[in-house]
Amino acid sequence: MKDSKKGKKKNKSPKAKRLHVYYKRTGFYMFIWESLKKAIGPIIAVIVGLIIFNKYVYNINDGLQAMTETFSRAGVLITFFVSETILGLIPPEIFIAWSKKTTEPVINLSILAFLSYLGGIIAYFIGRSTRKIKTINQYLEVKMAKHLKNTSKWGGFLILVGALLPLPFSISCMTAGMIKYPIKGVITFGLFRFLRFAIYAWAIFNMVS
Repeated sequence: MKDSKKGKKKNKSPKAKRLHVYYKRTGFYMFIWESLKKAIGPIIAVIVGLIIFNKYVYNINDGLQAMTETFSRAGVLITFFVSETILGLIPPEIFIAWSKKTTEPVINLSILAFLSYLGGIIAYFIGRSTRKIKTINQYLEVKMAKHLKNTSKWGGFLILVGALLPLPFSISCMTAGMIKYPIKGVITFGLFRFLRFAIYAWAIFNMVS
């Protein structure tokens, strides 16, 4: 039994090393590092901008309170779901802050996280469908050629990046669909979307009173 366990460990080690060499050779680590560097600037800019806006222009808490009183819960959730399915047009942070102002913040936050995850799955199938349309397929091959190439090489790791970082999750999932990346990988790595919402909610809930 001990020998078999040692054998399994030995088999896993060379495989992990080969994977590491492959990612290093193809530039995956550099790609992730460059993505992180690009993400840090916008995140800091958004935080500073929100602080300045909240202090000198308009009280964000008042705006969020007005949002909860003006729009129905269903209306906000539907708007969020559509946004998270179609290219992530509206930053999810706005909706996370909205959930804090509701009477059931944890429940609403959980619903938002699930809708974002579901939106990514639907975006995946939209991506698969778009490849059947000739004009859209040609457009995507030109405009998103690099992203398509990277996703085809690194697969689930890019889904993971899209799930965790402040990048449109639906775009990563849609791209995965366009290259026909296995749906199981999207479903599995996409679960990290819930972790992102938990982390951002912790930060935003401490900012919003």
